[in-house]
Amino acid sequence: QVQLVESGGGLVQPGGSLRLSCAASKSIFSIPVMGWYRQAPGKQRELVATITRARTTNYSDSVKGRFTISRDNAKNTVYLQMNSLKPEDTAVYYCNAQQSGVHSWGQGTQVTVSS
Repeated sequence: QVQLVESGGGLVQPGGSLRLSCAASKSIFSIPVMGWYRQAPGKQRELVATITRARTTNYSDSVKGRFTISRDNAKNTVYLQMNSLKPEDTAVYYCNAQQSGVHSWGQGTQVTVSS
């Protein structure tokens, strides 16, 4: 099972940008799907974006056009570029790896969008 460590969260004003990083403990080249999820207080964890080995991407409607997911297999890292942030994007963001039916999760990184 791969270990995942997120970074890059913080406090940002509405309209601002952040880039989250997810560093994996081993090669992600063979991992079929990597993704980002988020959980706001009092809400269930929800999908933000996923990216396959072929770099096919999928986004939730709430972030489409504002967020971009990417993967750098050479650095074993997945990124989430977040632009035009809104207060409703405030949540803990989790990195996820799906391989052979097993989901691996990071510890999460807090993103707060507030003026």
